[in-house]
Amino acid sequence: MPINVALLKETCEIAGISGFEQRVRELVLREITPLCNDISTDNMGNLTALKKGKGDHCKKVMIAAHMDEIGFIVTHIDDKGFLKIHTIGGFDPKTLTAQRVIIHGKRDIVGVMGTKPIHLMTPEERGKQLQIRDYFIDTGLSADEVKSIVAVGSPVSRERELIEMGECVNCKSIDNRVAVFILIELLRELQHTDLPIDLYAVFTVQEEVGVRGASVATQRIQPDFAFCIDTTIAYDVPGAMPEEYTTQLGSGVAIKIMDGMTICDYRMVEYMKQTADQHQIKWQPEILVAGGTDTAMQQRMTAGGSIAGAVSIPTRHIHSVIEMAHKSDIRGNIDLLKACLTDLNSYDWSFR
Repeated sequence: MPINVALLKETCEIAGISGFEQRVRELVLREITPLCNDISTDNMGNLTALKKGKGDHCKKVMIAAHMDEIGFIVTHIDDKGFLKIHTIGGFDPKTLTAQRVIIHGKRDIVGVMGTKPIHLMTPEERGKQLQIRDYFIDTGLSADEVKSIVAVGSPVSRERELIEMGECVNCKSIDNRVAVFILIELLRELQHTDLPIDLYAVFTVQEEVGVRGASVATQRIQPDFAFCIDTTIAYDVPGAMPEEYTTQLGSGVAIKIMDGMTICDYRMVEYMKQTADQHQIKWQPEILVAGGTDTAMQQRMTAGGSIAGAVSIPTRHIHSVIEMAHKSDIRGNIDLLKACLTDLNSYDWSFR
């Protein structure tokens, strides 16, 4: 079944850096309101959609997809109207030169990331890695115009539309809007399905700055089981050794074994592998030696812990101005999660 590229495009292109996810939340609400029994928003901004299971005393299953993207925040406006910024989330500074951004003040305005021209750099400067402090944002407006629209604290997002490249999609914010898209589509495809569990679909906030929203949401829900949906590194490019790939585009759903913050429950890992094989869904193992996802909080922030795991979307050029994922991997994530939720009660979850 093909994916809804038009909805994915809208979901990726909309702005919502960590702490400023309101536009994404509005889009999600528009899409999921007809699909669930109950929808709520907590004080941090996490959006939780509940689909009640069939029967009494159903186990609680939480699926998390974070809404926020990496971005910037304005820290200073100089007397010529140029903006200085600080990063929100992890950026690779070398990817920023001459890139367009959107400053979200009283209205949205476009700017460009500027730095010292190479013609004016000393040999020593040319050999150094640029840092975020070396950049400024040029809006092309006068200082008075800028200050009438932008303030210290205004969020800044990347400016990139989604395009299709072969069987891949390319856009800013693939991390993690592709997971938001997957969770929306999962709810849509389960709309008329009786589940044996109570499903809590949570669109979390502030993952990119320390998995903060998932901590609050998990304490509120207290799930028995937890799944996270997020992107992961696909370093299957020239110059990389196979052991550095982590995952490969088009090779299927990545079933997380561990990352820098979580060792996934071995029972959940085995369950997802068996379910994928049973339903003929292509998958690949994922071990990410650094970084983390909402899985960490889902696993730990409930009394006694939850049986937690994660599915990941292999993504090239991650945490840069553009990111790329394969449409078949996206489709596979929806299919695997559907199967895992439907079959959950048929698995032996005892320690063995």
